[in-house]
Amino acid sequence: MNNNKQIAIIGLGYVGLPLAIAFAKQYQVIGFDTNESRVAELKRFEDGTHEANLNDLTSVCSSTNGTGLALSSNLADLAAFTIFIVTVPTPIDHLKRPDLQPLLSASKMLGIVLKKGDIVIYESTVYPGCTEEDCVPVLEKISGLKYNVDFFCGYSPERINPGDKINTLTKIKKVTSGSSPAIAVEIDQLYASIITAGTHLAPSIKVAEASKAIENAQRDVNISFVNELALIFDRMEIDTADVLAAAATKWNFLNYKPGLVGGHCIGVDPYYLAHKSEALGYKPEVILSGRRVNDNMGMFVANKVIKMLAAKDKVINGARALILGFAFKENCPDTRNTRVIDIYKELISFSMQVDVYDPWANAADVKAEYNIQLIEGNQFKRYDAVILAVAHQQFLEIDYASLKQNGAIIFDTKSFINRDLADARL
Repeated sequence: MNNNKQIAIIGLGYVGLPLAIAFAKQYQVIGFDTNESRVAELKRFEDGTHEANLNDLTSVCSSTNGTGLALSSNLADLAAFTIFIVTVPTPIDHLKRPDLQPLLSASKMLGIVLKKGDIVIYESTVYPGCTEEDCVPVLEKISGLKYNVDFFCGYSPERINPGDKINTLTKIKKVTSGSSPAIAVEIDQLYASIITAGTHLAPSIKVAEASKAIENAQRDVNISFVNELALIFDRMEIDTADVLAAAATKWNFLNYKPGLVGGHCIGVDPYYLAHKSEALGYKPEVILSGRRVNDNMGMFVANKVIKMLAAKDKVINGARALILGFAFKENCPDTRNTRVIDIYKELISFSMQVDVYDPWANAADVKAEYNIQLIEGNQFKRYDAVILAVAHQQFLEIDYASLKQNGAIIFDTKSFINRDLADARL
């Protein structure tokens, strides 16, 4: 592997930043983001995503031995680089259709600096065919170059698990692919130079894209099954966690847990796969039914709380509720596509007064995107209901017994705290 390769990482979020740092230990790398405040934050050796090792960030940004990481929001700075890795978000719109705008915008931008011999690798989650059917035509149009003659492409799906400090970038096997056999091998070797867990070279870009789509669709469907079980067992007055614990004694039982399914992967990727499937004339039944179940879990939690309050003769209008956690998962600040918002909106629709506390989430971001003002941890008051929505480690330190003594019912959606403290669990 030629360590003189010059690599540009496009997008410095949860995926791009760890990737930039890992490559910068061996290569000359530029980390590019159109968000100037994000670049400025990283230049101060700060990271709001909490995904980067700050010592590593400082080290690679200070390197003087021909490797290292430069940070920029200036497109002209990309001109000298030859390998571009795109790690921008691929969300869904309000109709749950793929929103390719960030991906296509990045492709248009790269088309301006693309040169003969360059390679563009996409890591953003897409539906099978997106790289070559949607992105490549943009690259060709803007650059005036011909695909697989003048420039080449690859796809290597990201597998970052936000908040996970054990299964980190280099410890997760990486799927790779390229637009020609030789380029595929070159891309595979590039990633193999930093991924200690090894790589898997897929036979085509489309296969690599499909592998990423089904990873998260499979998990989504499995979680939807146990979520549906939770809905059923609630009517039977059976504790779902007890049922799962008993079933898990069988060696081949898949022990998924019920809960809210949000975030930028599991709660989004199945819609990308479904979109492509429907465009080809097949409406997927299992994938979409699983999505419907998971999308309704927030409303179920909120309505269960309302029923529990009513059973205690509480006046719902004006009742006070505290939601613990707003990020889409535990010990992580990421609030993209959080389904905790569904609980919040449903309680608000009953004219309840709802406070939200999350020590991980960025209060300014939550206010800007959801118009919710997070409370401080020392502002806990007397509540009629407390909903533990996210299993942040800090929430184990809360005095739930005191909250109960002051009249609160407690709904533990994660089966996280001592069961004697919870009035209901998923």
